Amino acid sequence: MKNCLVVDDSKVIRKVARHILETLDYQVAEAEDGQVALDHCQKTMPDVILLDWNMPVMSGMDFLRALRRSEGGDVPKVVFCTTENGRSHIEAALGAGADEYVMKPFDRETLESKLQLASYAG
Repeated sequence: MKNCLVVDDSKVIRKVARHILETLDYQVAEAEDGQVALDHCQKTMPDVILLDWNMPVMSGMDFLRALRRSEGGDVPKVVFCTTENGRSHIEAALGAGADEYVMKPFDRETLESKLQLASYAG
């Protein structure tokens, strides 16, 4: 079973993502900001990270850069999940090391297809 860390400051989004991911046979952990997520990854590196862009304490981009610099941080597939849909945001996320990008709100089919694309990336 694959592990997924859902990083989002919205409890509702984390709950929705958890429900979808569990139906896709993922074991799910949650973090409410990038710092909590980074602490989690230092203890247990997930297979996949579903990552919000705008969060307090540490943004998604700051988390992603820190993750990719950390030991083993090149392993998880990272899917940005956000309302930021400008081309510059997408290019910045991919340039920083994200594997895929999904827009909120998302549904099971969209998330499943992005996770499949991410697993074939790189």
